Order: sequence, then C-alpha cells, then structure tokens
Amino acid sequence: MSRIAVLSDIHGNLPALEAVVADAEARGCARFLNLGDILSGPLWPAETAAYLMARDWPTIAGNHERQLLRLAPERMNASDAFTRPLLSDAQLRWLAALPEMLALEELFLCHGTPGSDVEHFLETVEPAGLRRATEAEVADRLGGRAEPLTLCGHSHIPGFRRLADGRGVANPGSVGLQGFHDDHPFPHVVEGEDARARYAIVEGGEIAFHAVVYDHAGAAVKAEREGRSDWARALATGKP
Repeated sequence: MSRIAVLSDIHGNLPALEAVVADAEARGCARFLNLGDILSGPLWPAETAAYLMARDWPTIAGNHERQLLRLAPERMNASDAFTRPLLSDAQLRWLAALPEMLALEELFLCHGTPGSDVEHFLETVEPAGLRRATEAEVADRLGGRAEPLTLCGHSHIPGFRRLADGRGVANPGSVGLQGFHDDHPFPHVVEGEDARARYAIVEGGEIAFHAVVYDHAGAAVKAEREGRSDWARALATGKP
C-alpha cells in the first residue's frame, strides 16, 4: 500500500485544507482519501468544493452532505443553511454522487460508523458527556467488516484502536474545525488541543497522525464576519 493521506471534516475551511495537502505532499503522499463533512460551515464552501472536485479523490459523504441534500431549508442547522445556497448545481450533483461508504483495497471508509453517519466510532456519548469507547463497543460498531483497517471521521478526534482480532479503526481528526458543541444523542462538547489542522497518513497498515499550522486566525475572522462567534472561538483556539 502506498503512502496515503487521510482527511476528514474539512467543513469548508480551505486554508486548512491547502495547508494539510501541502504538508502531506511534502511527506511523500501522492494519494488522498476524504471521509466527509466537506463543506458545511461559515467559511468557504463553494471554493472548497471547487478545489476538491478538481482533484477527484476517493470521497464519501458525511452527515452534513446528507443534510444539505435532503433537508428543507427551515430544518437545516446554521452551518448547512449558510452553505446550501452558495453551491452551484454542479457542486450539488458532485455531493449527490458521493457514496456513504467505500471499500478500497484493504481499507473501509465510513464517516461515522457503518450503521450511522452521526455515531462516533471511537467515543461513546452518554448523558454525562463523551468518553472513550470500550473495545466491545468498537467491535460492535465495526460488525462484520473484514478489512484490516477502517477509517472514520465525524467526531473530529484523532485516534486509533486495534481490536484483539487484529482489525483496526482510525480517525484522522478534523482538517477544518477542532472543537464544537453537539446534541446527538446527548449534549456534549469536543475540545481540540489547539487550533492546528489534523490529518493522518496510512502506509503499510500503520497510521501516523499529523497537526498542521495554518492561518486559523483568518478563518476565525471569516466566521465572525458571518455571525458565527461560536465557530470563531473554536477556530481561533481549538475549543468551543
């Protein structure tokens, strides 16, 4: 297996994406995978779509792609509602053609878990908050998938688990947003260590995690200008 850069949860953060791609290419990556939640957010959704469409990487849809395409405007959250009217017909067709999951050589790609695009794979959400999932929970979510390595996103939290049977599950973290509030299935908070963009490199069944400096202050200014102070703080600090 060649050296592959794994990206997820870009959320329209084009400067973060460009910095991650430059870093990955400098480390010898010629192949890229994209695990979804690509455009939604108060940043640069149309520009990010154009960048990615030109590169034609293997890409799957996340929950935000599903929401952009299927929800009525009045039911959308603020990030999707900002993004949807900025996308061209060609960009919407590109999103609509993305698979929900993808088996690729010895890899399996899903956004959340094979069963749900809004379920964390390596974490469990309880009424008290977010905790690390047990091995039994990870194995249950993985089900009968036989691939040696499953790649997931959604939680924005970098992590890797090796099960007793040898199968692995990895989350590269988020390119575009390190911290956020969520209410599914219970209210919880994700906090990043800092504002750097995250991705991972897979090579020979091994995975390495990377954090990349980019103009996060500029992204925060853009979010603030669009009326999203919650995003502005998370982009500036990594914490919501």
